[in-house]
Amino acid sequence: MRACVVVFPGSNCDRDVAVALRQATGADPVMVWHRDADVPAVDLIVLPGGFSYGDYLRSGAMAAHSPIMRSVIDANRRGTPVLAICNGFQVATEAGLLPGVLMPNAHQKFVCRDVTLRVETSQSIFTSRYTAGQVVRIPIAHHDGNYHADAATLNALDDQGLVAFRYCDADGRPSLDANPNGAQRNIAGIFSRDRTVLGLMPHPERAAEPAHGGTDGRALFDSLLAALG
Repeated sequence: MRACVVVFPGSNCDRDVAVALRQATGADPVMVWHRDADVPAVDLIVLPGGFSYGDYLRSGAMAAHSPIMRSVIDANRRGTPVLAICNGFQVATEAGLLPGVLMPNAHQKFVCRDVTLRVETSQSIFTSRYTAGQVVRIPIAHHDGNYHADAATLNALDDQGLVAFRYCDADGRPSLDANPNGAQRNIAGIFSRDRTVLGLMPHPERAAEPAHGGTDGRALFDSLLAALG
């Protein structure tokens, strides 16, 4: 599996996800600068976490108009999967790759801690190595992770099985107490309609090896390798 990681000014998890990809695939991903005009021929594009362009205007708003994003969107339209993590999720919504928007956390504070998530489906290239209903523990680190969409969009996400992960308690129950940012319907991650884009606020690359204190994120990269490798 050949992957590339898009690097924006302010990205700070590009190296983290590059390491996770190398560990999963045995190959270094291509690091692509935001001013580049073209994405190379790859099997996977990653939009990493961080604070692209300093989160000016809105988180991800400026990055969504970077020169490289035109090529990312074109590549996805041709079928190349996109993994969008944290700030990458924000960029993906701003660029129209995913519906909805990431708003400031309901408590207006930056949150950085492990959370528990319920895997909603294993029927995707991103989640095939998980089991539907499985509870996993993965870190978050964001100020704008409050997923919001209109009722029609939220209903469509639920009806079409496009919610990938929800914040939940240790028993797998979504609840207000388990929701770290106020996200509607406890949504932590969603797929595009054709399931070629996954956007999620938690950082699977920070839970990909024992030294991280947990390995629940590794299955995401193993899922991609199984599908694309």
